[in-house]
Amino acid sequence: MSELNPEDAKIITLARAARARTGAAEGAAVRDETGRTYSATNVDLPSLRLTALAVAVAMAVSSGAEDLEAAALVTAAGAAASEDIAAVRDLGPKAPVLVAAPDGTVLTSIPAHGAR
Repeated sequence: MSELNPEDAKIITLARAARARTGAAEGAAVRDETGRTYSATNVDLPSLRLTALAVAVAMAVSSGAEDLEAAALVTAAGAAASEDIAAVRDLGPKAPVLVAAPDGTVLTSIPAHGAR
């Protein structure tokens, strides 16, 4: 995988930090069209279960974001669920989704449909 641009590296760092701070299974971060970032972890309560990417997208939406430039997921699972990709696409149809291991190594970058 080619070198990440600094803004993409930043959202991976934010996702890693959120995950490490809480000991969560997943950490995620998204960057909106104005450059604001939102980081989150998965929520695993008896009555509420949300993935980290779902929480990050919801935070962006509830803060008034109208588009996403990029999203990052840090997980030991090695992949993003299709529902998470769909949530990112709902707000940012052109946003790549970077999936990284807990050490920050990017495993894959999922481009938007039709993107190269």
